[in-house]
Amino acid sequence: MGRIYNFYPGPAALPVSVLEKAKDALFDFRGMGAGIMEISHRSAEFESVLESAQTRLRRLLGLDASTHVLFVQGGARMQFAMLPMNFLKTAAAYINTGNWSEGSIAESARFGETRVVASSEDRHFSYIPKFQKDMLKGDEDYLHITTNNTIYGGQWHEAPDTGDVALVADMSSDIASRPHDYNRYDMIYAGAQKNLGPAGVTVVLIKESFAQKARQDSHIPMMLRYRTYIDKNSLYNTPPVWSIFILDLVLEWLEEEGGLAEIGKRNQQKADVLYRLCDERPEFYRGCVEKADRSLMNVTLRLPSEDLEKKFVSEAKSAGFLGLKGHKLSGGIRISNYNAIPVEGAEKLAAFMEEFARKNA
Repeated sequence: MGRIYNFYPGPAALPVSVLEKAKDALFDFRGMGAGIMEISHRSAEFESVLESAQTRLRRLLGLDASTHVLFVQGGARMQFAMLPMNFLKTAAAYINTGNWSEGSIAESARFGETRVVASSEDRHFSYIPKFQKDMLKGDEDYLHITTNNTIYGGQWHEAPDTGDVALVADMSSDIASRPHDYNRYDMIYAGAQKNLGPAGVTVVLIKESFAQKARQDSHIPMMLRYRTYIDKNSLYNTPPVWSIFILDLVLEWLEEEGGLAEIGKRNQQKADVLYRLCDERPEFYRGCVEKADRSLMNVTLRLPSEDLEKKFVSEAKSAGFLGLKGHKLSGGIRISNYNAIPVEGAEKLAAFMEEFARKNA
């Protein structure tokens, strides 16, 4: 049936040019006579891929020299536990902005005192809580935030000021989607399967000054220590070769497209054309998040009835728009506007939505 506009929330759309390059490398990588998934992770050919991905991430995100670029398996959920396992000594602070925040809080509580210093649960995660550094006691080992909520559609547009307390962020769904001060964070982790590549690899960006504060407990398994990945350049075990290779191709594509300044401009355009419908037709498309905190990545909305929402998803699929059903926790419609979605995709979806509202209002 050909390519459609893929608005799935993750795994998500990949650039077509990346898929075309990957197809060729699947059978013959750089003239080796073997595919990228068949070669040794210890080979010079793969190590060049690893180095390229690290270099591109540093360049695109503007990371300072003290930040280690690591590739870990297990997804963001493993980071929920790995973070407190390594760094929770006195207490950890968290801001709760939805399901993924709740998951990280629950895992942290297994390892020690976990303080929820702010939350938007009172209004069904429809906003980002106001935070001031005096909400912290000052003895916390770190403050953790989830920068973008893929389920409910809220996003931190600026990093909170945590004073002397380390700042850690789960950026799984908005990393590399806009210009941002990535050096403001002591550690960032992000599953690749939304903006950076396919499922199977998690990027961890960690400052050496923060890494040095890790617990030295001998009972922490080697595979769950950040220092292991730092010292072994993410090659302590067999890494997800394919996922890292695709990630490098996606980063190359981002650079060719103009970097974060250009991709951020496009993502803003896509979000604007869709949110405009919510503002112009609030009786039909009701946005789920306060305007100031709307996500550029995940546009969430409700229709007048669940029956209309089901009809919308069905007719949208027939029209060539895939993955618009909202998460089971939030219901409604969710439009995931990740980097690989072209502006024309959002514009065509908006035209479909305008016509759907006209016919069904």
